[in-house]
This record gives sequence, C-alpha cells and structure tokens, in this order.
Amino acid sequence: MTSDARILTALRSAPESGVSGATLASQLGVSRAAVWNHIEELRRLGYDIEASPHQGYRLRGVPDCLHADDLMSRLGSVKGIGRDIRVFNETTSTNDVVEKLARDNVSEGIVVFAESQTRGRGRLGRQWVSPAGKGLWFSVLLRPKLHVSAATQLTVITAVAVVRAIERETGLHPEIKWPNDIVFGAQKCAGILLELGAELDHIRHVVLGIGVDVNLTAAEFPEDLLPVATSLREQLGRPLDRASLAVALLRELEAAYTRLRAGDFLEIGDEWMRRCSTLGKRVSIRMADRVVRGFAEALDEEGALRVRTEHGRLERIIGGDVTLEK
Repeated sequence: MTSDARILTALRSAPESGVSGATLASQLGVSRAAVWNHIEELRRLGYDIEASPHQGYRLRGVPDCLHADDLMSRLGSVKGIGRDIRVFNETTSTNDVVEKLARDNVSEGIVVFAESQTRGRGRLGRQWVSPAGKGLWFSVLLRPKLHVSAATQLTVITAVAVVRAIERETGLHPEIKWPNDIVFGAQKCAGILLELGAELDHIRHVVLGIGVDVNLTAAEFPEDLLPVATSLREQLGRPLDRASLAVALLRELEAAYTRLRAGDFLEIGDEWMRRCSTLGKRVSIRMADRVVRGFAEALDEEGALRVRTEHGRLERIIGGDVTLEK
C-alpha cells in the first residue's frame, strides 16, 4: 500500500479529534515534513483535509473521482481482487489494458478503472457509452483453474456479485437478465463482458469487464438507448458515491470468486436463478446464424442456460442475444 493510501486509511479510522502528524510520521516511517507533503498532494487531488495544531489532521470530504490510493485505502489489505488498482482518466477500453497486462504475465487480481472510455464495448461488439465521471468502467484479470467449457461460471458469479453490491449500497433490487445484464424491468444498468485467453482444454487468463451506469441522468443517455438503459441515479433519485460502490463491487467479486475456487458454484448458481428475470419465460436466443426459441428452464452445473425448445428438446446454451417473448 502506498503512503497516500496509508494516510487515507489512518484518516478514515481516526477519532473525531483527528490524527496527529507525529502519529502519521511514525506509522509511515517518514518525517513530519514528508507527511505534510503527502497531505498537500491529496489536497491538490480534491481531498478536504483539515489541519489543526492541537487536533492534527481530519478528513472532511473527498472528491467525486476515482483515485487508486483512495480505493485501496477503503478496500484494505487484500491478496486477491483489488490487490493492485490502477485508474486512468481515459483509455480505449479497460479490457484492452488488462489484456496487455495478461500477456505480460501479470498475476491475477489486478483491477483497472477508467473515468472514461473512448471505445468501451459490450457483448457482440456493441458500443458501451462511458462518459467521464458518471459510471464505473473497470476490468479485472483472473487466472482461474477452469476448463474452457466452464467459463460461463465466471459470468454467473459476477452477475450475483454486482447485484449484491448494488443492493448493499443502494437498497435497490435489480435482477439478472441472462447472460450478462443487470436490469430494472426492461432497462439495463450494468453489463458484464468476459474475454478469454485459452487453449483447447484450459483457460490461460480471463479479462472480466464490468460497466455500471451510476450517475448518468436520462438526458445523458443517447436518445436511442432511453427505452432500454437506466442508471442507479435514475432508479434511486439521487447521485451515489462511486468510490464506495466500487469498493463494494470488488469485495463482492472477491467473495464470489473465492467461493467458486472452493467448489461452491452450485450454491451461487442457485442464488443466480432466484435473481434471474429470464428463467420461467419464453425466450428467443440468436446465436450467430441460428435462433433457438423455447422456455428458459434452469442453469446447469457449468453455468449454461437450459432451454426447452418448441419441439420439446432440452438445449444447452452458453451464449447469445436473448429476447423475452410474450
């Protein structure tokens, strides 16, 4: 953890009276002058830090921005997802950045956020609108010991983690639309994009991309997306602290990934089914050059959707573009 992150951790855990420069210097193993320099740098980034000769330093407010040191100070010491966090003001896509890190043999758990993306993308090559400072656009590098056929399990556990984090931070109750959307009714507020580096029989790495529309207003969505897109702010009626939601998401992701590695996928899958708005409905699923129509019955042990077709055959679907039929 960096010095700035350790200072922010100390400020957050300090009593109302604050924490002295001498205490911070002792904790960091630096001089009080060095502590002052770090405080000044945090102030330049927008942190409201009050200094009193008698009471020390107090954190009075934080900026509406994503700052790696701040996220790590809130997250605490972790060895898994969030062990290393990087934030870009702008990038093409956070998945692109993490894919490069994966090819450079970086170990799993690193997380890359961007305040905005110029070429953010969703499934099937669709564009993901990623305006600056309005959402959470981030990617995680994973190296799971899974067969390629079980990769869908990662989408399932991620969807559960995202819904749990949103519920915890907002009190709202979004649902999961198979395979990778988080929705309120017919409107999507978050999506998941899984990109694999794999051999025939095993996964080398996974780039797990997540986009959450947090503080966009209806006026900030492209007009053609208004019927099908929403944000947490629109649903809640007020803006959210994006950094707090980011930390909640990382904690839930780490918890779900830990359970998956421990062999608890079926239990997570059961929760996914309880939260899924697709199950029990008639669906039409387009997959490349074919369309499957039928009744979405359940999730199987590897995370695929089981669909009872119009002809009574049970098909196993691992991906596609789903439409609910009336």
